[in-house]
Amino acid sequence: MNNYQGVVSTKWLQEHLTNPNLKIIDCRFRLNNPHWGHQQYLKSHILGAYYFDLDQDLSSPKQKHGGRHPLPDLNLFAHKLEQIGIIKNQTNVVVYDDFRFAFASRLWWLLHYLGHHKVFLLDGGWNAWQKENLPVTGTLPELAQGFFPVQIADDLVVDIETVRKSLDSNTSILIDARSGDRYRGENEPIDPVAGHIPGAVNLFWQNMTDSEGYFVPIETQKKFWQFCQDKDQIIVYCGSGVTACVNIFSLEMSGIKKPRLYVGGWSDWCSYFPI
Repeated sequence: MNNYQGVVSTKWLQEHLTNPNLKIIDCRFRLNNPHWGHQQYLKSHILGAYYFDLDQDLSSPKQKHGGRHPLPDLNLFAHKLEQIGIIKNQTNVVVYDDFRFAFASRLWWLLHYLGHHKVFLLDGGWNAWQKENLPVTGTLPELAQGFFPVQIADDLVVDIETVRKSLDSNTSILIDARSGDRYRGENEPIDPVAGHIPGAVNLFWQNMTDSEGYFVPIETQKKFWQFCQDKDQIIVYCGSGVTACVNIFSLEMSGIKKPRLYVGGWSDWCSYFPI
């Protein structure tokens, strides 16, 4: 494992590739080209890795409200976990992408939401693995038999009503994980309305990593979160509950009390506006 809980290095993963109690999941994806990630996976992926798609596996179909990436049907999600041989609270799971954990962290969070904590992010992701010429393949791994009963941690999520109530609370803080220009409403490439939830503070999810996709030192991350250490409730959101999970991961690495995810994010919040 790495210097802090929840992260593994390429060296560690290479040394454990043949461990029968380890499953690897590729989460590469692009919002502007939803089929791209799976296509890349079919071409080449880390030896033994399975593929989970943001739209097909880590989310359910978009509705009028609820955001662009609602949580998946948890029974179907758990069934897929079982199909690749994951045994709840026993199997070690390593997840990766090629975009600074934007999508891998969503899977990391979902597993925690279902009570499975033996899940780790690959520091540097696919790019680091390729750069070091470590084992890759285009061959699909075989399915297996796992056991993953559904039991959720309700305290990890909030809905729009909880967010509204938190805005008047001195003991809650709302953190917007999107880029500064989207937070300020200067640019909105995806959602129909620009801006942010009133009272939210901004801390960009990409601040948690360097340009090559490695986590910045934990001491640096702890400094990012000093402003919210005295809050009883920390709620994190982004556009649709995906990249906010990078901030949640960083908060937990930094030892901050359980942050909560507003899954619907800005895309849910602004769906109630008259357009």
